[in-house]
Amino acid sequence: MNLFALLRSWWLKLKGSLTTYERGKLAEREASLYLRRRGYSIIAQNLRLKAGEIDLVALKGSLVVFVEVKARSSNEFGTPLEGLTPQQQKRIKKAAEIFLAKRSWSERDRRFDLIAIDLDEQGYVKRIEHIPDAF
Repeated sequence: MNLFALLRSWWLKLKGSLTTYERGKLAEREASLYLRRRGYSIIAQNLRLKAGEIDLVALKGSLVVFVEVKARSSNEFGTPLEGLTPQQQKRIKKAAEIFLAKRSWSERDRRFDLIAIDLDEQGYVKRIEHIPDAF
């Protein structure tokens, strides 16, 4: 068990289960690690633009990948893909266009991915599902 895992288990014993905010931050961290292990370079996290927020922006070669991360502890409220509403997709795409324009990357190929992470009550990853070109 690594130091991070030991500290997390100690902290959770003291305070109980993770908050929704903590669960989301943990999921984004795990998604970032997942992508790095697969050869992606993370160039932005929690990017907030006027049009909306983008969880992760990564490069895979010359491809710019915009990633929405969904953390779940169950499918009680639907699958992660069902949780990504058309309005959210529209906001993410608009924010992506602004991001690309600011960097003069408007001509670059881009893709919109979804990473769904199932976490247990203590915040340990049960499953990661990467859906390239999700929307």
